[in-house]
Amino acid sequence: MRPVNETEPVTYVATIEAPAVSAEVIAAGLEAAESPAALAVTLFECGHDRVEVSAHYASEPPRHLLTQLIEAAGLDGWLGALRIEPLPQMNWVAEAESLRGPVRAGCFLVHGRHDRGNVPAGRFTLEVDAGLAFGTAHHATTRGCLIALDRLAKREHPRRVLDIGTGTGILAIAAARALNANVIASDMDPIAVAVAGENARANGVQSRVAVVEAEGVAHPALRRAKADLLFANILLSPLLDLAPAFARAVRPGGHCVLSGLLDRQARQVESRFRSLGFSLDSRILLNGWTTLLLRRVSERRGSVD
Repeated sequence: MRPVNETEPVTYVATIEAPAVSAEVIAAGLEAAESPAALAVTLFECGHDRVEVSAHYASEPPRHLLTQLIEAAGLDGWLGALRIEPLPQMNWVAEAESLRGPVRAGCFLVHGRHDRGNVPAGRFTLEVDAGLAFGTAHHATTRGCLIALDRLAKREHPRRVLDIGTGTGILAIAAARALNANVIASDMDPIAVAVAGENARANGVQSRVAVVEAEGVAHPALRRAKADLLFANILLSPLLDLAPAFARAVRPGGHCVLSGLLDRQARQVESRFRSLGFSLDSRILLNGWTTLLLRRVSERRGSVD
């Protein structure tokens, strides 16, 4: 590795190699951590069920904190050595995406701008660039949500859709394309809001996808909504906390697609939503992650608080 000029902007990358399922869990833990807070987390398949996890930081992350985060995942089996190295600054998410090919998820084919000339155009072909936002269908949670949408679209036609924690806007764009639906997409990160808006324009659905900055459902447009379909590809804790608000936002007969859940966490979320008037439609299990497709079957007004 070349020497780093002290006057040059520098980021740091922490890298560890692990089995594929373990790598997904490690990546999720590093993404969710507030200290140290990662700028981006990427996965690179090395072959033979080995995956390299790379987390990028604005300053050198304390090795002991990263070790604690990795050990907290409670993984069995081998792990490679943890390496922390300085790197010149660049958009590592965009750089990583440029090395990845198109991804198939149900009827959808998702690709980056760099593959525009290599994929067939069509209603279910989505061009999504991450920038510094999450969601390109390379991760099992996003793929699971797209597969759930594909299943639902074959038998129902939701017209009013919410996408909470939209990231790149991929789920909102897919719903607008597949269902010809009107979508309100939200994210608490202003960078993600900007990225989602750009991706909606690139896919020609900017007139049907409104992107707002909000935490949870704390926006007038979201609080007024009675959705036929709600996406939330977030994490366990916010899914549990936001469950009553989601129950209010989804009309009886409507659906929720929930992800960001490890397999062992899915039952807890399913139980929480059952208590609020939802029933399980289906589970999608991919690489240690679960996506839930739930149907709102009753108001349960006394429980939705």
